[in-house]
Amino acid sequence: MIGGLFSHQPARACVWLSGLLLAASLAQAADRDDRQTKTPYAPRQTMASLEPVPPGYEPVFTQLLARHGSRGLTGMKSDLALYHLWQQAEQEDALTPLGRELGPALQAMLRANFLLGAGVPGISQPGYGNETRTGLQEHADLAHRMLQRLPGLFDQAGSAGRAVVVVSSGKDRAVDSAEAFTRALLVVRPGLRDQVQGPSSDAYLLYFHRLPKTPPAETSGADPQQALRLQTWRDSQAYQAYARSTALQAQLARIRQDPRLQEAADVVLAQLFKPDFLSRLGQGSYRFSNSGTLTFSSADGRYTSTLTGDGRSVIVNGLQAAWALYDLYAISAGMRSELAQAGSDVKEFERFMPPLAAQRYAEAEDAEDFYSKGPGMVEQGDVTWRMARILLQDFFDEADAIERGQRRHLAKLRFAHAEIVIPLAALLGLPGASQQVTEREPYAPASNGWRGALIAPMAANLQWDMFANAAGRTVVRLLYNEAEMDFKPDCDAARLSPDSHYYDYRALRACYGSVRKAEEHNQN
Repeated sequence: MIGGLFSHQPARACVWLSGLLLAASLAQAADRDDRQTKTPYAPRQTMASLEPVPPGYEPVFTQLLARHGSRGLTGMKSDLALYHLWQQAEQEDALTPLGRELGPALQAMLRANFLLGAGVPGISQPGYGNETRTGLQEHADLAHRMLQRLPGLFDQAGSAGRAVVVVSSGKDRAVDSAEAFTRALLVVRPGLRDQVQGPSSDAYLLYFHRLPKTPPAETSGADPQQALRLQTWRDSQAYQAYARSTALQAQLARIRQDPRLQEAADVVLAQLFKPDFLSRLGQGSYRFSNSGTLTFSSADGRYTSTLTGDGRSVIVNGLQAAWALYDLYAISAGMRSELAQAGSDVKEFERFMPPLAAQRYAEAEDAEDFYSKGPGMVEQGDVTWRMARILLQDFFDEADAIERGQRRHLAKLRFAHAEIVIPLAALLGLPGASQQVTEREPYAPASNGWRGALIAPMAANLQWDMFANAAGRTVVRLLYNEAEMDFKPDCDAARLSPDSHYYDYRALRACYGSVRKAEEHNQN
């Protein structure tokens, strides 16, 4: 049932006994995906179950914002620190039988990330941070389903000469996603080749959360687009200041101090290490970091990678060790092919991370993302999503042109990151993506439907499909992760019927006029 896509599903009751999870509880699976924003992509609705296009309407345009696909680790950080911890335990004969299996799995994870993308078409520089084969396939499949969902739209492209505009953040993962998506389109529709424009890059549009400290260069004359970019820069600086603020840091510290996380860590580590070692770890007797140099070569010998850690990722207690292991567990789901090549398997990491412990860490990371990237606190206003107005304006600009009958563009395809998808969903006021909390009543899964696995999994996407009839009326539907999604409740009057997912575009545009007026006000 799509209307309840982001509604809260109560978590199973967890039984904690003397700081340990009951063995029976550990065998149970969590109610929802416990890999939060690292969850590999899957469409949330089948095409066959989508509401039919209203009679008399034909597709005229589509536009997309998509996060990059499944990736590996972004850098050699806590994975190496955890490996050093394991090596120390091995030297002290402090490993359990399952713990002895952890070392080879960590080596495989390191190797897979060192060589990530080596020999894979479309990956220019192998190594940490790249998309996996799963990630590239996620975007190819996304393109294929778009073609299947809107066959009439792309059939007319060649004769009409309409452009397919492709733009990315300019970062490797987003660029590679754009290329994978476009390549898949052209395999099925080679006639589109001359219509593809790009990929170009635009950080203001698709990487606005990390704009540099230097403002954009001014242009002569009154340029509304330049004014919008300047306002986006200001909003980005405000967001980056918030990311360093005591208000946010206090919330993150509160989340990390939840005693249930330490209880989960005790369960995770007791499976792997002997009590004496864990006692010394808990007393602060050890300090492990991502220092040192490692080298890995591909099986065919064509690629070798040598990296030296910066020593900044540190493990000094059991909670940090268990959280580092959770991060490897979470990322492993999108690295099946790479781990297999490195001699490991995603199921190994599932053995090291009991389901309910994984759920605890997923809930904590969801909470952290909620405050740092998501709707956040009422007291902080719209600081976490205000910078997305330039992107929403771009969506409206493209749709406005279609509504006016200016159909130079057949599609606009944008490729970015979770930090871009999340603010846009909040700015749109989408169900489950925009509910703020107060400092006195913090985020909790039981009272807030925000879930990283639903809001921004790998390859998360928002699509606006537009249709027109012979009389020139234009309607739009929103697909969020390929499921029909309602616009904000204030726009219900724009629906074609009370239960329809199709909206009259002029009425929808008027409904979001407050956003557009706010943009115009900030430009003056």
